[in-house]
Amino acid sequence: MNTTISKTTVALHTVAIDVLLLTVACLIPAASHTFSLPIYQLNPMYFCLLAEMTLVCDRRNSVLLAILLPVVTMLVVGMPTPLKCICIVAELLTLVGIYTFLSRFMQRFIAVLTAMLCSKVVFYLLKALLLSPAVLIGTSIWLQLSTVLLYALLFATLSRKTK
Repeated sequence: MNTTISKTTVALHTVAIDVLLLTVACLIPAASHTFSLPIYQLNPMYFCLLAEMTLVCDRRNSVLLAILLPVVTMLVVGMPTPLKCICIVAELLTLVGIYTFLSRFMQRFIAVLTAMLCSKVVFYLLKALLLSPAVLIGTSIWLQLSTVLLYALLFATLSRKTK
């Protein structure tokens, strides 16, 4: 009996976190427009996915959220565009997959940093192939690298405390 209650509690906890993170992801474009701040340049989907990976610690749920984050924001807010959504889904799935693999034999910080850098490469390769943009990299490389480094530090620090 306690096992059922425990599994139900864990499932509700996971669903609540996922809904909260999906809501945050949908509100970011509105906040960007309202406050005239390019919040999207801070990789908010990375932030949401890494928050889920820290709080829930379930690879299957991370894969699900990696797919849902861009798809739900595309359907609800209209951003990203469908082809860019494909690029972002691939980017986030790459992050989860590489981190899951590397975290088995590396420190969390190195594993997540490597996974984020690899996922950025996947994103830009797909963006170049699918979108053929006039400008491939629209956000400063330094801002992206700083954000990736900051998120890796936060993730490694917080995931150590929650596990």
